Amino acid sequence: MNYWLVKSEPAAYAWSAFVKDRRTAWTGVRNFQARNHLRAMKTGDLVCFYHSVTDKQVVGVAKVAREFYPDATATEGDWSCVDLVPVKALLKPVSLATIKADPLLREMPLVKQSRLSVTPLSEAQFRHLLQLGGE
Repeated sequence: MNYWLVKSEPAAYAWSAFVKDRRTAWTGVRNFQARNHLRAMKTGDLVCFYHSVTDKQVVGVAKVAREFYPDATATEGDWSCVDLVPVKALLKPVSLATIKADPLLREMPLVKQSRLSVTPLSEAQFRHLLQLGGE
């Protein structure tokens, strides 16, 4: 199993909307490195859902329900998406400040490559985020 982090601005697509929808195609990724991360996702992989821009915190855990396929929102280029389903909200969101202050988490691509909307996590980072989130 692999572990991932996806970012979304709450004003564009919040965790609450994701939970209400119960499933979503993770579309609109237009960065080659992030696209390649989407293509590496496998059914059943776990994904941290991060609210970017305003909240700047990990708020929940999702699961990959469908591996990559062509992104129907792309008008040109070779872009992909995956389907995600929500698993659970974190009891306590984990803020970017907490992540940056933590010796294990500050090495995450979220900190090192902050512009990427889809990034891998190590199993240790994923489990530590869950622990900090009250799981």
